[in-house]
Amino acid sequence: MGLGIAAYLTAAHYTANALLACPTTSTLNCEKVTTSPQSSVFGIPVAVLGLAFFVPMLALSLPRAWRSAHPLVAPARLVLAVVGMGFVAYLIDAELFAIRAICLWCTGVHVLTFVIFAAVVTGWDEAVAARERHPGTPAR
Repeated sequence: MGLGIAAYLTAAHYTANALLACPTTSTLNCEKVTTSPQSSVFGIPVAVLGLAFFVPMLALSLPRAWRSAHPLVAPARLVLAVVGMGFVAYLIDAELFAIRAICLWCTGVHVLTFVIFAAVVTGWDEAVAARERHPGTPAR
């Protein structure tokens, strides 16, 4: 779902006539959020950064990757989840205090990122156990 929303927001960013399906009130205003100065970081649209988060996170969260004994898979998933949550904190702060508007699509991404973070953290023991069950597995 997060990948889909990030793709939708990326397409909306690069399509001049894109209509964001989002209510426009003083508080809820996707267009105000997605066209604000905070909608890009170092010149990169936040929606594209969302894709850069969700694509590897999807790969690292597939059942095969979750059971992987490779020593870098679980730590990479954890680092990515922590970075994602840090970025979500920045974006929520930007929406509430700098832009003073909330994007429902962005909120969906924030919630999904939190769910992923919670799953990664609560599944850490399982990921480590998979590595311990297969200690002699060579790196792939």
